[in-house]
Amino acid sequence: MKVGLFLGCNLPALRPDAEKAIRISLQSLGVEVVDLEGAACCPAFGTFWSADEEAAIAIGAWNYSIAEKMGVDMIVQCGSCYSTLKMSRHKLVNEKLQEINEKFLSKVGARYEGRSDTKHITDFLYNTVGVERIKSSLKYSMKGLKAVVQVPCHTLRPSKILGFDNPENPRVLKELTRALGAEVPTFTRDRQCCGGAGGYARRNRRAAMEFLKLKLDSMKEEVDPDCIVVSCITCLMWMDEAQEEMRKLGMIDYSIPVFDYNQLLAICQGHDPQKVARIAATPRDKVIAKILENKV
Repeated sequence: MKVGLFLGCNLPALRPDAEKAIRISLQSLGVEVVDLEGAACCPAFGTFWSADEEAAIAIGAWNYSIAEKMGVDMIVQCGSCYSTLKMSRHKLVNEKLQEINEKFLSKVGARYEGRSDTKHITDFLYNTVGVERIKSSLKYSMKGLKAVVQVPCHTLRPSKILGFDNPENPRVLKELTRALGAEVPTFTRDRQCCGGAGGYARRNRRAAMEFLKLKLDSMKEEVDPDCIVVSCITCLMWMDEAQEEMRKLGMIDYSIPVFDYNQLLAICQGHDPQKVARIAATPRDKVIAKILENKV
């Protein structure tokens, strides 16, 4: 298997350990990861799409042309990158492919034929790699640990275009986490957004923290998890960093470590936690130590 890793903006710039985890865990599963040299911003809905949809689709076509020339599909971790690229492709293959090729890509010697696609990394891991292959790659287990998952909301709707999971009852990330040996309970606010998407946290940070507090309190009181598992750079950064700020403000008196799924996968595969899960505002040491006690 060979895939093109679409990094997006925040992952390599702000959480390079999570990028390392994605690369190294996929390699341990026998997946060849190639870089999409020359790829641009996705671009997210809050930027180009709001001002110039045609330009946004053209940028998406440019990214696809790079992947198509390399003969790969793109995989992404960022929920916003995933939904933006999938929406671009939908617009292109259904109505605008020839127009965008002629008006924009032809001017730089590029072309997109509609062959390459985008997959969210959880979709790729669950539906292409498969749970059994993941289990067979493990050296350590999350047995004895309780994990709740935060499904990136931008991977769920509009489900006819983006969907690889049930938007009303998503299970892919839960099943992937169970494959690592963790118990994955549900709770009342299981499907609530993290509150960090769409610039909400930038426009009204206090309101975004109050919104997140509802979710954190629900999971803490109902299931008291050892960690939160995400697969989106926004969820990862916001749920981790906001907790630190909330503790300082006296909004919460607890902490729940937050991991990207591939960070936990890489640790369970035996990779160095200092390389794949180093950056965090909310301490993770106890969870990592527990994993490393559980040899498979």
